[in-house]
Amino acid sequence: MSKTVAFSKHSVNVFFHILTRCNLRCSHCYINPDQHGRETLSFDTVSAWLNLFVSKTRDANLILLGGEPTLHPDLARIIKTARAMGYGSITVDTNGYLFHDILTKIAPKDLDFISFSLDGATPGTNDAIRGKGCYENCVAGIRQATEKGFQTSLIYTVSNENIHELHQMPPLLAQLGVDRFFIQVIGIRGNSREKVAGIVERPSKRQPKLQPKLQVDRNTWMTLIPKVADQVADMGITVTYPKVFLENTEPFECAGNVAENYFIFPNGRVYRCPLCEDYPLHSLEIVNDQLVSRPKINEQDLFALSIPEGCVINKLVQPANLSFRSDGTPEYQIACCLLKEEVSARS
Repeated sequence: MSKTVAFSKHSVNVFFHILTRCNLRCSHCYINPDQHGRETLSFDTVSAWLNLFVSKTRDANLILLGGEPTLHPDLARIIKTARAMGYGSITVDTNGYLFHDILTKIAPKDLDFISFSLDGATPGTNDAIRGKGCYENCVAGIRQATEKGFQTSLIYTVSNENIHELHQMPPLLAQLGVDRFFIQVIGIRGNSREKVAGIVERPSKRQPKLQPKLQVDRNTWMTLIPKVADQVADMGITVTYPKVFLENTEPFECAGNVAENYFIFPNGRVYRCPLCEDYPLHSLEIVNDQLVSRPKINEQDLFALSIPEGCVINKLVQPANLSFRSDGTPEYQIACCLLKEEVSARS
């Protein structure tokens, strides 16, 4: 099987947002135009910026994202240019609408994976999150890509709005013929942060009703996610998922210290940790097509900190998934979101 993004120690991944524009308005979208920019980068700019990162290692995994990357009129040319540069793998993350007839402009040899986002096993659940008609368009896109010989993966971002259908995904994945399955935990950033902070209709003037919690509780996550992952692996599909919750006796590691992940946005910001993306904490920046380090204090300074709760940045930006004993000590640690478990296909 071809390579794709690797959530492991010593891996190098380049997540390149070539635009922030999208045809959808997903309720959990993490894109923040005020922090990420509104530009659609030109082909020349994309090419120049790709050159900055391929030189770090010829094994770098490139992931092209948006917004919706297939809205970029030069996506096919970008893919072929990245291949010629020598990236170790190339993946396109898409919502499945596949604009600009992209599948007629590239061949399976040009691309390692097309990764589709589906957040429900049924149209009702998925479309409540991603928009009316998204389920059918995504499923059609997967089938079209598979029929043309492309390797495909599927991303399911788990929240309390869709975890009730996760157990229905294994047979659907087998039916669609996907090669890999990525289970993601919802991050409280972008639209999700606004949703959690928002107030809906008040049951009374004195008692505002807050939006329900989006992140799944520890017991549910630790019980259900590995079980579904095993079921999918037994069907011959490789599964990657974040552990999220560590026992206090388990070692915590930050990907910022043991791997190289670069999240590039159209305004030139380059983050090393996705949890920081709502804030100007980026450790790197592209200026005049050159990669430069940012002054203190930035995310890089946080990677070296050690706290009993595990991930420092998690405690700063989404602490609701933590729990403490009566003496104030944490009941568990939060794992790095960029170091994940992988269950290989078993048949």
